[in-house]
Amino acid sequence: MNEARKPARRSWFSENLYLLTGLLIGLGLGLLFAWVISPVQYVDTAPVSLRADFKDGYRSVVASAFLATSNLERARSRLALLGDVDPIQALVTQAQQARAQGDLTNTANALSWLAEALQQSYTITSLPSPSPQLVTSPPEIGSPTPTSLVKTPIRTPSRTPTPLLPPTPRPSRTPTPTLGAPFQLMDQQVVCNPAYPPGLLQVEVADANHDPVPGMRLTVTWPGGLDTFYTGLKPDLGAGYADFEMTPGLTYSLQLGNAGSMLVGLSAPTCQGENGEYWGGLYLYFQQP
Repeated sequence: MNEARKPARRSWFSENLYLLTGLLIGLGLGLLFAWVISPVQYVDTAPVSLRADFKDGYRSVVASAFLATSNLERARSRLALLGDVDPIQALVTQAQQARAQGDLTNTANALSWLAEALQQSYTITSLPSPSPQLVTSPPEIGSPTPTSLVKTPIRTPSRTPTPLLPPTPRPSRTPTPTLGAPFQLMDQQVVCNPAYPPGLLQVEVADANHDPVPGMRLTVTWPGGLDTFYTGLKPDLGAGYADFEMTPGLTYSLQLGNAGSMLVGLSAPTCQGENGEYWGGLYLYFQQP
């Protein structure tokens, strides 16, 4: 007597094939709906949550709006929404990056002007005071104020130029208003160093606390020409450092900020070296008293 044939045992996969197929189809339809048909849209998100490149675009728009309206308080409140630790340094850094990438628009200048306006709002006193005349040598009590720079070498001063020291970490700065007069020329020196480019004009700017001031606009003019440069664009030499290469034989004028006094009669001095004469440079130190 033949035994009844036993049915073949089905695997777990074959028994749940329809269930797995349904799950995969449902997952695919869900992704299609979420990513293609009705994707998530962010509306009215806070600027602090933006991506880094979108934050750069936000700063550029704020700076352009400031150039059009000159409303510094509105620009300050808009920048505060980004949550930057140091809004001024963020503007200066972005302006530096824009120039390094060959900025063909006015974005870099707009960012620098906004940074300068914010910096000056923290340092200029609320009391009106006459704009002092910039001097071209360290001031002495009871001595008249000269108005031009002579090309003869000066005696070695007690202060040694320090714009080319190794970089030091710059702490996070919390902007706080400081009382005092606008920036003044506190020191100048003839720099005779054949390793430097001929006619190198080195400038350092510091506030009343001797802290470097980044983003300060410097305007240099000469017969038939004009150029601007900014402090803080070479952070390895200091946040308040800037330089400009003068053409030997030309005479230049320098203005600090938008309304500062004009320093005239700047030119590359003649230095004496082992191999004869060569063109030296100048070092200027501005500070808020």
